Amino acid sequence: MKRLSTLFLVSLFSGTMTLGAYKLLFENNDSFFGNHKSIVTVAPNSYTKNVGLPADAVDFTAAANETVHTVVHVKNVSRRTVTNPMLEYFYGYGGGQQQEQVGTGSGVIISADGYIVTNNHVIKDASELEITLNNNKSYKAKLIGTDSKMDIALLKIDTSDKLPYTTFANSDNVKVGEWVLAVGNPYNLTSTVTAGIVSAKARSMGGDGIQSFIQTDAAVNPGNSGGALVNTRGELIGINTMISSPTGSYTGYSFAVPSNIARKIIEDIMEYGNVQRGILGVQGGELNASVSKELGVSQTEGFYINAVSTKSGAEKAGLKKGDIIIKLDEQNIHSYADLSGYINTKRPNDVVQVTYLRDGKTKVSPVTLSKNEFYSTEFKGIELENINATDKKKFRLNYGVKIKSINNENLAQYADELEGNIILSVDNVKATDVETVSKILNNKDDNQSIRIEMINKNGEIMRVII
Repeated sequence: MKRLSTLFLVSLFSGTMTLGAYKLLFENNDSFFGNHKSIVTVAPNSYTKNVGLPADAVDFTAAANETVHTVVHVKNVSRRTVTNPMLEYFYGYGGGQQQEQVGTGSGVIISADGYIVTNNHVIKDASELEITLNNNKSYKAKLIGTDSKMDIALLKIDTSDKLPYTTFANSDNVKVGEWVLAVGNPYNLTSTVTAGIVSAKARSMGGDGIQSFIQTDAAVNPGNSGGALVNTRGELIGINTMISSPTGSYTGYSFAVPSNIARKIIEDIMEYGNVQRGILGVQGGELNASVSKELGVSQTEGFYINAVSTKSGAEKAGLKKGDIIIKLDEQNIHSYADLSGYINTKRPNDVVQVTYLRDGKTKVSPVTLSKNEFYSTEFKGIELENINATDKKKFRLNYGVKIKSINNENLAQYADELEGNIILSVDNVKATDVETVSKILNNKDDNQSIRIEMINKNGEIMRVII
């Protein structure tokens, strides 16, 4: 009897300790991004543990059933006026008619009260948005906010029903080769589920390297945009965004915005009304065999710093030209997409532990991220900065890079004419921000000419070659 009592007490104590540990470790999920306002639900990190089953024993049914109810059909109705130039020429009026255009895509419910995340390109220029749930109920949707740079948009529908919603997994923990499901509405076929594996991480599809996608071979087609990429537990690891295809249909690879980036954008829109971008304050490029040989360095992976922005967090932390960033916090940095992908999950004033190589020695420095608005760079004696809200309102722009000052002796005589002008494009590439422009300029040789389109202080378009 005494022995039974002892066993009972031991069992009770063990159970209490297990419950306490679970509460401590898994229920406080806000710590990942800090105490920012959030409407998303975060999955515990335990999903990354290996199950130890062979590939053919993986069961997708639970994840599929979990996800199809949280993925919605998004209908975008836009209207434009079409005029008849012949009628206008002969009779003085164009007989303008309103033409309705309909586009479709997918979205993911992220809260029980009706918040939905999708792609910005799915809802772009919409006059009217309609959401259809998996149970065929339809609702008018309101646009809460967008981030065109990362192609994410947040919508809201009003309903008295408690909706099924997805939980967000930590996309940094996703592994290449891991099984994933893509759920969406390709070609208006609702609730379509496809399976594949993660083919690559931190994949950049543009020359600027700003975006950092999860690449998968799960079949994704037109209409899947904005849908869910989930792990085998049905937890969100990405928002399906684009495909790489010569035909416009699936031929092998698709790409998703990582859930960590999507989550950060959603929380920024909810708390600040716009996206808060943190900047390290470094310019440069990723290393490979040929670049490393040209620079005379032995390291073939990492981000090589070619310049450090004045008054940036990187400068204050002591980073300088020639340093090679190999890690941010615990995230290894192999490419520019690795670096930008991690920084895109951070905000101004966040502190990042930067591990870098200098003269063959490994160093670590804490860097406080600065705000994107104050990010500036210098090229050939021209100091550039991002335009602020005043400039955007004055010139009716939503992008552009401002010429802050001219320090180039050859351009000194034109300083009054150039300072304050806003660059719209460089070599026909849209000047969305200083980061993008810096990337283009740093890839130019000193003897190469550069075509710049800008708007001057009087609102006139100018085109120059330097």
